[in-house]
Amino acid sequence: MGASFSANDVHYVFSRQPAPASLPAGVQFVRESIRAFAERLRRQAGKNIWMMGGGEIIGSFLDEDAIDEFIISIVPTFIGEGIPLIAPRHREAPLQLLAMQRFPDGVVQLHYAVKLQIKKRPQAHQNPAD
Repeated sequence: MGASFSANDVHYVFSRQPAPASLPAGVQFVRESIRAFAERLRRQAGKNIWMMGGGEIIGSFLDEDAIDEFIISIVPTFIGEGIPLIAPRHREAPLQLLAMQRFPDGVVQLHYAVKLQIKKRPQAHQNPAD
């Protein structure tokens, strides 16, 4: 693997490729569903997972209601192309601004909470006599 990882932290890797024969200390390949992974992590002590990846993995976590907050840094440069923050798909993710920080170099960092959506599922018809 090309990146260096601190063995003091756990690094979870989601990949369609099989895990290499040997992994650096602290690196775990995830094979369970995003929902199961997020539920398992929430039962553990600790907080604040830093997610790095493309729009597809971030969109998949959003679809499973597994992202609580976004910290988005805006760099004042138009690049014309790039990787989308979230994979294109019909979804809404209402956000609530928690904080904003402006840096001397023009970078602005926005901290948002993802507002929880109550997903309405069709309910079976109930007979009042039951």
